[in-house]
Amino acid sequence: MDIFGIAYKFLVFPGFLFTGALGLFLTWLDRKVAARVQWRVGPPWYQSFADIIKLFSKQVTLPDGASIGTFVISPIVGLSGIMLASSLLWAVNTSKESVFSGDLIVLIYLIALPSLALILGSFTSGSPFAQVGGSREMKLILSYELPFIIAVFTPVAKTGSILFSSIIGFQAQHGMLISRPSCIAAFFVVMLCSLAKLGAVPFDTAEAEQEIAGGVLVEYSGSLLALYKITKAMLLATLPVFIITLFMGGMDLSSGWGLFYFAVKYFLIVVLFTLIKNTNPRLRIDQITRLFWGPVLLLAIAGFILAVMGA
Repeated sequence: MDIFGIAYKFLVFPGFLFTGALGLFLTWLDRKVAARVQWRVGPPWYQSFADIIKLFSKQVTLPDGASIGTFVISPIVGLSGIMLASSLLWAVNTSKESVFSGDLIVLIYLIALPSLALILGSFTSGSPFAQVGGSREMKLILSYELPFIIAVFTPVAKTGSILFSSIIGFQAQHGMLISRPSCIAAFFVVMLCSLAKLGAVPFDTAEAEQEIAGGVLVEYSGSLLALYKITKAMLLATLPVFIITLFMGGMDLSSGWGLFYFAVKYFLIVVLFTLIKNTNPRLRIDQITRLFWGPVLLLAIAGFILAVMGA
């Protein structure tokens, strides 16, 4: 593939533009559902796009005492990570070939970059509110990352491969992994950990506008804040694809119904995200830690052991 083809994949489809637009649409859908639950009308469909355009038109204010280089580069790092992750996932689903050996391992690192970027940006901003938010984000990662990795490796134990193409191929021959008891447990663990990666309710303690005025993002403005918002939207668009690839057979383009079934599975996962967000209160960071290091971790371990035993 020439350099123009590579640039198209990363910048247009399935990279930045496509995933960003899909993520902003899903952000609007989530806000609309939340509004209807609260008996409000909610924003128009273009509101998320208008918010981003407005942020790009505003001046960037750099806080006094901040480490300017790290403060500015952090949102770019987070955006780059999720852009690469999205491109990788769509590539393995559309071509059914591994991009490279061990692509699952690389993807785990890539989807962790947005959270790490938030921590770097908040700790270098010079704001006490941001530093509290960064501390909470760090504890959040330490809480969910272990059960998340164990749950992600449950399909690996079941299929014997760390290649997305092999995991998809196994499901094409033997059925979706979510039909197995071991992967049902892993699926719910990955769902909860994905919400934590999104910083969504009930795991939005790192932002918590009512407590720490926005926390990790309190000092960001203008285009830098827009980059964080786009990153979060792209993460929302990418995580359902990751879950479908691991547990629901990925995207089957061998028949005309394949894309339709993928869209249905994608929609169901987004709806499940939205229902959890709108029916639970925010948890304290100590409650989150006890949840992930307690029942969620035990569920992840149980699922992995069942997978090793062949269940």
